[in-house]
Amino acid sequence: MSDFSRRYVLRASAAAGAGAVVVPGLTAAGAPDIAAATTSGLLAASDPAKGSPGCRPAKLTGRVVRPGDASYTNDRIDYDQLFSHYPLVIVFAQETKDVVNALTWARQHNVALRVRSGRHALEGWSNIDNGIVIDVSQLKSVHIDTDARIATVGAGLTQLEAVTALAKQDLAVTTGSEGSVGLVGATIGGGLGPLNRLLGMACDSLIGTEVVVPSGRDCAEVIRADLKDHSDLLWALRGAGNGNFGIVTQLTYKVHPLKSVAYVQATWDGLTDLHGIFDAWQRTVPFADNRLGSEVEFHKSQILLSAWLAEGTAAEARKLLAPILSIGTPDVTVQVGNWGPIFAGAQVPRSQEPANVKFFSQFAKKLFPKKAIDVIGYYMQNAPTEDSNYFVDAFGGAIKKEPRGGTAFVHRDAIFYGEIGAAWGTPSTTPGVCDPLTSTCQAWTAEFSQAMRSFVDGAYVNVPNVGMQEWETAYWGTRNFERLRKIKAKYDPDNVFQYEQSIPPASR
Repeated sequence: MSDFSRRYVLRASAAAGAGAVVVPGLTAAGAPDIAAATTSGLLAASDPAKGSPGCRPAKLTGRVVRPGDASYTNDRIDYDQLFSHYPLVIVFAQETKDVVNALTWARQHNVALRVRSGRHALEGWSNIDNGIVIDVSQLKSVHIDTDARIATVGAGLTQLEAVTALAKQDLAVTTGSEGSVGLVGATIGGGLGPLNRLLGMACDSLIGTEVVVPSGRDCAEVIRADLKDHSDLLWALRGAGNGNFGIVTQLTYKVHPLKSVAYVQATWDGLTDLHGIFDAWQRTVPFADNRLGSEVEFHKSQILLSAWLAEGTAAEARKLLAPILSIGTPDVTVQVGNWGPIFAGAQVPRSQEPANVKFFSQFAKKLFPKKAIDVIGYYMQNAPTEDSNYFVDAFGGAIKKEPRGGTAFVHRDAIFYGEIGAAWGTPSTTPGVCDPLTSTCQAWTAEFSQAMRSFVDGAYVNVPNVGMQEWETAYWGTRNFERLRKIKAKYDPDNVFQYEQSIPPASR
């Protein structure tokens, strides 16, 4: 696996309304000024008895972590250490009831909340200062009906765990290429990756969800959203982005047969062939056999192509990719085997990845002209670190067709997805400390994205663009955004689930 894998480059907080806690010994840069109070003081400060009739005062259950607990530092740290938050409490749900209790508790005590699964939410929006983090990462159940080709899994599964479990049965759904990312977050934002041209977006295979939503004035309830019940919510959960309507605790997918994959990796040293490789790739893969998926990463001193041909041979894969592989003198390897081991073998340990990342997402609905490719070449030559890259993922194929019931994902006419990514720093137990490269990397990302502006369209909610004007329509389009607002008003009228770019409820 190349040292320059994208897995190297794979956020405002709200204060608790009824009080806060002292966090002993927090002296790292970026630590908030937390007022002196205690969790018991917070409970005493509010009156659950004033809640909705029939809704009893809630008690936090599951694995509950508070400031001062030995595991608090590790439990609060997320993947992207550019951001550092200090929650009032973190609840690791062990079952759906724990999620119901946590949401009810947060509502009864007027505490801001965030939902977390794989800890990969970019910009740190799945974490919060002085609020409650409801973490579903330990909900890891798996049930696969091989005859019906339906899989029901807990929301805590990572993409690696899901791929592995399904591959043992010669089955698959679309996931991203980073194994440690939470399956639920990736799916609900749309979900793109190696198999998307074959199977569509991850959300296209989603046929049902168990969701904990607000109920009454300060309660919570469990509902099932599928094509028969709450089908509007299922539509929204197919692309709206996680943490907008409720807390997903279980997902049901229509899974697909997949016995083997031919995995091709090609690397070119330097950027001499960048223009030829990019142009050949964009004219070949998005229009090729639907079984072929491919990503390309352009780095400061290396270009890496990854491609996957479902149920294909090494010779077939090389033939389909010939227009690209014929350029320059790439180092090419091909591996044929079960999708599970191939996917697992491509993963990189977190300890080998940079601590900080900054991304900008975009979609290309037209082929890039020479001028656009020249912009990519210029910024990659001047990238702030070797780990920074420009990444593209081929669209077309099955992505063009929506599943029954439709989805909130709107970018089906794209030729490919593009992503600018800066990565730097070393993981530590003191995230949020300013790295000397931070300003340089952030400036590079901002300038690069601005230079590409006239060649791209839209943005991907799973890779949010901070500061983008009209981000609502960039993620979902005008019509879908207005529909999402109405669904939000139905299931979360009080806007309990909110963050910097969350969907607001429609006006009543």
